[in-house]
Amino acid sequence: MSKIDHLRPSGLHHNPAYSHVVVASGARTVYISGQVSTDEEGRVVGAGDLAAQTTQVMQNLGMALKAAGASYRDIVKITTFVVGYKPELRPIIGKARSAFFEGMEPPASTLVGVTSLAAPEWLIEIEAVAVAD
Repeated sequence: MSKIDHLRPSGLHHNPAYSHVVVASGARTVYISGQVSTDEEGRVVGAGDLAAQTTQVMQNLGMALKAAGASYRDIVKITTFVVGYKPELRPIIGKARSAFFEGMEPPASTLVGVTSLAAPEWLIEIEAVAVAD
């Protein structure tokens, strides 16, 4: 059975949006490529709307996790890439993303501002690492 511990190191500020340290053990490590805001046919969902795109990206992550026999609870690390990132965008991303981690400790997380992604319509891309049995 996989075990995931979210540590709260003394001296580091506790932020409810992410965990500073996640220790995981399990039979399988799942690496999920960066997901973007597209539907099954590759059409952009939420053009120009960061909140809508974040929600679609998280839903796409959920489908990838399910295919691997995992869930959001098994995610130990996510990396978020945001086009034209400014600090005022963080609450928009956080609100959309946090709904998928409700009632559980959030994973370790890194947010990176970028000038562009692979397609000009994409505003956000999120990759994940999960540990499951």
